Amino acid sequence: MKEILIFAGTTEGRRLSECLADSGIQNTVCVATQYGEMVLNEHPLVKIHCGRMDKTEIEEFIKNGDYSVVVDATHPYAEIITENIKAAVHDIDIPYLRLKRELCSDVKEENIVFFNTNEECAKALEDIQGNILLTTGSKELSKYCNLENVKKRLFVRVLPGVESLSLCLEQGISGKNIIAMQGPFTDEMNEALIHQYNISCMVTKESGRSGGYYEKIKAAQKNGVKVFVIGHPKDDKGLSFNEICIELERFCKHDIKKKSLLEITLAGIGMGKKTGLTQEVNECIKGADIILGAERMIASFNPQIEKKPYYSSKQIIPYLYEIRNKYINDKLKIVILFSGDSGFYSGCQTLQKALLEEIEMNRLKAEIHIMPGISSISYLAASIGESYHDASVLSMHGKELYNIANRIKHSLKTFIIMSGVKDVNILGKCLIKAGMNECEIITGYQLSYDNQQIVKRTASECIQLNDNGLYTCFIKNPNAVPIRLTHGLADSEFIRDNIPMTKEEVREISICKLHLNQNSVVYDIGSGTGSIAVEIARLSPDIFVHAIEEKNEAVSLINKNIDKFQLENISVLKSKAPDGLKDLPFATHAFIGGSGGNLKEILQTLHDINPNMRVVINAISMETICSIKEILTLFKIENEEIVQIQVNRSKKAGKHHLMMAENPIWICAFNFSCEV
Repeated sequence: MKEILIFAGTTEGRRLSECLADSGIQNTVCVATQYGEMVLNEHPLVKIHCGRMDKTEIEEFIKNGDYSVVVDATHPYAEIITENIKAAVHDIDIPYLRLKRELCSDVKEENIVFFNTNEECAKALEDIQGNILLTTGSKELSKYCNLENVKKRLFVRVLPGVESLSLCLEQGISGKNIIAMQGPFTDEMNEALIHQYNISCMVTKESGRSGGYYEKIKAAQKNGVKVFVIGHPKDDKGLSFNEICIELERFCKHDIKKKSLLEITLAGIGMGKKTGLTQEVNECIKGADIILGAERMIASFNPQIEKKPYYSSKQIIPYLYEIRNKYINDKLKIVILFSGDSGFYSGCQTLQKALLEEIEMNRLKAEIHIMPGISSISYLAASIGESYHDASVLSMHGKELYNIANRIKHSLKTFIIMSGVKDVNILGKCLIKAGMNECEIITGYQLSYDNQQIVKRTASECIQLNDNGLYTCFIKNPNAVPIRLTHGLADSEFIRDNIPMTKEEVREISICKLHLNQNSVVYDIGSGTGSIAVEIARLSPDIFVHAIEEKNEAVSLINKNIDKFQLENISVLKSKAPDGLKDLPFATHAFIGGSGGNLKEILQTLHDINPNMRVVINAISMETICSIKEILTLFKIENEEIVQIQVNRSKKAGKHHLMMAENPIWICAFNFSCEV
């Protein structure tokens, strides 16, 4: 394979050489100075030629090599070398590609004056008062030093190479006025130089994104410094970095690995007002090329390229692919904003997971950083003088929160993040329905904003509230009841009528055998009065139970018991199992208290829904017990447990207590196994 010849001296040229080398493609890079050679990374597939060449020397150099194509990646202002390269390749008849620099067409032109030439700019500087920061390099320095009134006020930023420093000294620039540094420079660095040298005017070229043009303009405009810009040559035609790579792939018949330079930060911004930002997040936003987030969050920020009201992975990931292709090989700093704290009831984790999946699958190459913010909980707690380490902390923001009253019932202090005023209304209704009118409620409205309101309210006042906006609430319950750590309601606590019910001791053992987890989803099949469903739902508001029952009277009783125990994490399906099961959400566990003669069909349906499901079956008759053992041979199961229990309860007869036997119950528990 023939080599690629690159005339570099720019960031783009250096990156192109690195991409080619990483792709296994040999290339030779020509640079004019020793400094240009020094900043190139060593690689066995990269040769470096250092030294300036005229047209004849370039032609001779190309003839002595074995090159398939010449890429001109020289600086857009180096017009003479570009003309020499073009003339040389024309006489040799070798393909020539011009790598153009991406311009900053979207920069605000506030306090900026444009000039066609350095001479025009230098002349205009005579009329400007104060110190001048010259960032155009050392080659054109003489045009500014010819004017004594300008020269004595110059502070010159140049590359830290021998050639640049020699030119400064030749023009009579003293050491204290020479700033020899290698970029890229952040806007903070530019600001520091402006303050250090009391700069009133900055001179720069329109050097594009990779030349630090954005950062210079941003720093100058922030500090009220006038900017003189030497306009970009209008006839600089060429191809973008991505287009150059496509062309080179065609010449080489070889794929080129384009370096990913996406730096993604997921940042919490507090409640939303700028004063609530942490310094770390504020600095990150200042340096952002692109800002994403909900519209209210990004409204007051001005990134260097653009901002988009995107906050979900479905919006953000396709957008990242789009900008990656648009700004290929540019180091883009992307900041995605989240309200409050990035690690506290935030969409940050969902997006991070989606981004990491894209990275692991090699569909996206990026670095991900997360920065915390101040949550509305900590802000409200500080405002009202309450701690929150000993409080229950909940969220209704963008999610359904079950059993609100029950959660508050067992906690002296509760903080809740709300989606809006409707959630505050719901809170008031739940407390009144549960008879918890004594609770003290403090609503934090538009926290940190100018129209912030922190008001103590009753549950009834919460229902009447209609001011739209962001809310966080604090609830103090003076009559908090310690939560019982074990399940076990007495049979007498249920509304029963004449419907059969799984007795208390059987319920407790059966529920234990289910091996429930914090976020389990349970089918209670043949629910009867709903006693099993109620007991399970009371274990945790994060468990959800679907009660399946075919009898109208029983369905009515289940709903009555749900209302009595104020449970919102139970749904009722009137159906004869297995009909309707496949229309329910995916379940992790199932309890079968009554099968209606369809045990085999029910188990097959459960296996189809979840081949790892944990199942518990209660049986009274010998026929059911025998059929269970026979049916289970049709499935591969594990963790099997079969328990037979006999419960005797005392019954008072005069002065004596007699033990009365309940029917013996068989409890069969197992997991389906999907192992072959």
